[in-house]
Amino acid sequence: MAEEARDAVVIPIGTGGRPGRGSGSARPSSAARNLAPSAKKPAVKPAVRPAAKKASAKKRPSGGGPATEVPRVKVADAPPFQDPAASGGPATVGAGEKVAGPPPRTGIPVGDWLAAAQGAAKDVFGDDWERRLAELMAFVRRRLEGDYEVDDYGFDRELTERFFMAALRPVAEKWFRLEVRGLENIPAEGGALVVSNHSGTVPLDGLMTMLAVHDNAHRFLRPLGADLVFKMPVVSSLARKGGATLACTEDAERMLSGGDLVGVWPEGFKGIGKPFSERYKLQRFGRGGFVSAALRTGVPIIPLSVVGAEEIYPLVGNVPSLARLLGVPYIPITPFFPWLGPLGMVPLPSKWILEFGEPIRTDSYDAAEAEDPMLVFNVTDQVRETIQHTLFDLLRERDGVFS
Repeated sequence: MAEEARDAVVIPIGTGGRPGRGSGSARPSSAARNLAPSAKKPAVKPAVRPAAKKASAKKRPSGGGPATEVPRVKVADAPPFQDPAASGGPATVGAGEKVAGPPPRTGIPVGDWLAAAQGAAKDVFGDDWERRLAELMAFVRRRLEGDYEVDDYGFDRELTERFFMAALRPVAEKWFRLEVRGLENIPAEGGALVVSNHSGTVPLDGLMTMLAVHDNAHRFLRPLGADLVFKMPVVSSLARKGGATLACTEDAERMLSGGDLVGVWPEGFKGIGKPFSERYKLQRFGRGGFVSAALRTGVPIIPLSVVGAEEIYPLVGNVPSLARLLGVPYIPITPFFPWLGPLGMVPLPSKWILEFGEPIRTDSYDAAEAEDPMLVFNVTDQVRETIQHTLFDLLRERDGVFS
């Protein structure tokens, strides 16, 4: 019995033939299918090209007989692959088989872009944005064609009003909150000389004064600038187009005789470059050249006192050696510059007050008296004292630097 068991043939479960040969069927049994791991579905094969070889297969009968040849089937020529994005529809992969292409591309409709542009134009130009935009385009066309005028000093009236004043206005109204007093002392027409204190480390007070005169008195203030202003390549051109000219007696007298409103800051760089500890203390007013020009032309002198400009860049130090190397009056050091880099150049939002004093008349003097040094000194001292006392009064009135 043991020998018979030793010679017995063991047939695996689920097979109907000899060991190693299976059931003789090409399809595995259900037991074998349960034991085999699940196979992944084959990927979709690309379309069969016309040049592909014809496939043939042979089928073996389950009974182990001779194999029978499967009839050959001629594969139909499949059309070439079409890009779904190019055709806009589903692409044909094989003969009679289609797959869906990617979804159509989406974006912001043109109508939404136009509505957004109209809304932005309305916010910038107001309700009448169409008219103002047309005026802007006409202005740009004239500038490109060279169809504009400047006076003998290079003053471009249209450019100053449309761009320079428009750029300064938000700073004056929202940042410095300018308060202007004594506008009745500015003559509506004719020549006059506005004399102001100078401060602020950077001469922003001159720009704010020009804007205040333009928006309130409806006149252009023609400032007299220092030599350094007209030696700088970009600043010189902008200053000329904005109405500034060199601070010399000849140009001042010529403009005053022509009926212009001229502005002068006699303290010069000593005024804007003084330390913060000496704020609102007027420096020397030069030799009184502005008084001589007013006496020769007989125009009134209007003293102007500006409070608030001293605090925008508190000057706490200077670098004289570097200033001499660069050819500038001073290199300012403030609590924020140069420690914070470009951020330190942002001015502090102090509250500004501009007060125009009563005019000092000069038409009672003869032109020859402009050569009298004592008369020039007395009038210069009168203007200086008027501005200094007004500064002290304004400082006592204001509640705080930023309010």
